[in-house]
Amino acid sequence: MKLFTILAVASIAATSASARDQIRIVGSSTVFPFSTAVAEQFGKTTDFATPVVESTGSGGGMKLFCSGVGVEHPDMTNASRRMKAKEFKLCQDNGVTEVVESVIGYDGIVIANALSGPTFALTLEQIVIALAADGPMPSTWDQVDPSLPAIAIEVLGPPPSSGTRDAFEELVMHEGCELTELVACEGISIREDGVFVEAGENDNLIVSKLEANPNALGVFGFSFLDQNSDVIKGAAIDGVEPTFDNIADGEYEISRSLYYYIKVAHIDVIPGIAEYAAEFSSEAAAGEEGYLTDKGLIPLFEDEFEQNSDRVNGLDLMTGDEWN
Repeated sequence: MKLFTILAVASIAATSASARDQIRIVGSSTVFPFSTAVAEQFGKTTDFATPVVESTGSGGGMKLFCSGVGVEHPDMTNASRRMKAKEFKLCQDNGVTEVVESVIGYDGIVIANALSGPTFALTLEQIVIALAADGPMPSTWDQVDPSLPAIAIEVLGPPPSSGTRDAFEELVMHEGCELTELVACEGISIREDGVFVEAGENDNLIVSKLEANPNALGVFGFSFLDQNSDVIKGAAIDGVEPTFDNIADGEYEISRSLYYYIKVAHIDVIPGIAEYAAEFSSEAAAGEEGYLTDKGLIPLFEDEFEQNSDRVNGLDLMTGDEWN
């Protein structure tokens, strides 16, 4: 009965999926510009239809991706952090049992404001003191440190469903709390009194709000700073500017890997999935001189790049041991 059920579900999924000829991709707003650039290039240079890419946030994308197999479910999802163990289990529970993970490159998390606003140079400790819920709860930056501007603290950032928010909490809040006695690390969380404003999954919206309020700071991926350097500027963190070179060589400490995930069950029924994935992981796209670097992607080191290409082209499946 179990084998019959599996075969029946697979048959239904394959039949329904064959009605769709465009790859459907969901997920991270940070990876969205890179994925879209690859989709456009793929549509122009192959006989396949241009994939449809939606910005749903990393967490939202994982839920959609792991919800099942068939035409109503996406084929791939982008993420600005690694799939979580509980998300992998959700995939398995819903029949998405064959998943390939690809690391496309690196990205820095930046804190930026409008060019017309004050220039900030911050430390991890100062950011934690400013934003921790269980801390001194200052209302202005000079209350955090007299060297900082005497203006109200307002930080626009992504919601909890965002991979950028996950990475910010891990790389800034958790790491920074170790540097101060003013904030307890256990159970540390971001303030909810209006100082930190959840501005949605659309990082472009945060950029536009920064233009409207030069005193506000925004949290997003380096690529959005890189693409909007005519209107916003990044704050130095612990004395290091958020630049391509500083992120690439590890000097800028707030950085993370970017990913996409492939639903292998869809490869034989949705045209072009394997070919699109190969393009995304190619030297021409994600290599040191690839077109994605023009959009702010920090490329993998050579050995990592080769390992990832082999993993994608060989469709090496995740096993569940990735978190051990």
